Amino acid sequence: MNAVARMLAHPFIDHALLAGTGVAILCGLTGYFVVQRGEVFAGDALGHVAYTGAMAALAAGINPRAGLFVATVAVGLALGVGGVRGGTDEVVIGSFFSWVLGLGVLFLAYYTTHRSGGNGSANVNVLFGSIFGIGASAALTAALIAGGAITVLLVISRPLLFATIDPGVAAAAGIPVRILGAVFLGIVGATVAEATQLVGAIVVLGLLAAPAATAARLTNRPWRAFWISALLAVGAVWAGIALSYRFAAAPASFTITSVATSGYLAATLFDRFRPPRACRSGPQYC
Repeated sequence: MNAVARMLAHPFIDHALLAGTGVAILCGLTGYFVVQRGEVFAGDALGHVAYTGAMAALAAGINPRAGLFVATVAVGLALGVGGVRGGTDEVVIGSFFSWVLGLGVLFLAYYTTHRSGGNGSANVNVLFGSIFGIGASAALTAALIAGGAITVLLVISRPLLFATIDPGVAAAAGIPVRILGAVFLGIVGATVAEATQLVGAIVVLGLLAAPAATAARLTNRPWRAFWISALLAVGAVWAGIALSYRFAAAPASFTITSVATSGYLAATLFDRFRPPRACRSGPQYC
């Protein structure tokens, strides 16, 4: 308890927990639908779009947060509008993904040669995050943005689940499946933009997909898995922050994603080796 009290006495830990908790809840809830809709590849692509957007903003001399949000939300909406079910076309995403990476390198080259004199670590922070470097104002902003995105997601969650399970029947029932899918991918873009600032564009997919995949392994009830995913993401962030503080050589982005993916590995092993449901009801049913 004394060690925890000493850790919480540092303002940068408080800021990291405030921003990290809000973003983790958003990642967990959004990630559940990302996994269920088979849009993990789109989430990965948006992580690289976030990098390019941030580097474009830095090259232009403006706040990288603006570049993150404009790029990821715009591309997410575009993928949703152009997708067959408001979601993904892997050929389109793969081609666009490769071009965006090249564009990010172009902006990086310009930023390095023209504007990086006063902020040489910005490229590293975009790639790998800087959860311990976030200030009080930025932490509050991140929590508020996460809260707004969570609110929108909760509003559309029921029709989105219907459209995820059976898009054909949902469309026949009058649900605007494509528009709903586009809005959802816009939320995914906002989620990636916020999470990139904390864990980095390279590993953001781990926090977006691993807790949701773990929750899906633990229960087949959609809403229970939806909330378990959020709890697992928060647990990964809290544990990752504590581990990174305890072992200073381990970056927070590594510890957070390691905890998240370890949870998925444990859930996979548990799901594989546990007895069938009938056997758990009694040996006479095996």
